[in-house]
Amino acid sequence: MSHLKALLFDVDGTLADTEEIHRSAFNAAFSAAGLDWCWDRQLYHQLLEVTGGRERIRHYLDCYLPGFERPADLEGFIAALHRDKTEHYMGMLARGHVPLRPGVERLMQEARTRGLRLAIVTTTTPGNVTSLLTHSFAADTSGWFDVIAAGDMVAHKKPAPDIYHYALQQTGLAAAECLAFEDSVNGLRAALSAGVDTLITLNRFTADHDFSGAAVVLDQLGEPGNPCHLIAGELDPNGLVDTAYLQRLHAHCREHRPRAGG
Repeated sequence: MSHLKALLFDVDGTLADTEEIHRSAFNAAFSAAGLDWCWDRQLYHQLLEVTGGRERIRHYLDCYLPGFERPADLEGFIAALHRDKTEHYMGMLARGHVPLRPGVERLMQEARTRGLRLAIVTTTTPGNVTSLLTHSFAADTSGWFDVIAAGDMVAHKKPAPDIYHYALQQTGLAAAECLAFEDSVNGLRAALSAGVDTLITLNRFTADHDFSGAAVVLDQLGEPGNPCHLIAGELDPNGLVDTAYLQRLHAHCREHRPRAGG
């Protein structure tokens, strides 16, 4: 049986509750471009079904603004909006210090001391990842991650498994040696399609997602005095996700994985 060697982390909604900051950054970019578009929370909840910022803008135009007069260079228009949105987002992170979700930095620190490797596997841009790592972690994260797989490094974004395949290739690890951390159904589908067992931590935008197939679903990872709670799954972390729990969870998933031809 393969042993757990690495933890693969999604970013937005998993490491930190960044989606509201993303929404505000989109709206700031729209306003700066002279557009009267405004993505409220309800609309953004629906738009999050589409992964990738440029893809989200294109989907919004196609499905919500079919009468909008497209510029001759639509792709350039969308790309410019997204670049401006990214600048607004990074500025908001730098000014506001978006806190990490409970247990994230604690678990990563422990994993490193226990010899587990870390990787980032996300659809957000590399610049967004760097800003979050710089402004939201208390410790210097330089050298923490074997690979930061992000943005357009692959052809197809989640729920396609491409970004997970890329991360596995870069680390030289097998899917069976890893555990993924996600917060959305698109992330779960991507990880499972790549053969990586997945721990889910819910957030307010994904609480209604169907997480069938997840190894476990929790509300968070937990901190001393701020315990996590089991939402779905067989193994209860009893308030705190630590590396010992992850080893048990990984072994449980491997033992109960359907065998070919079974």
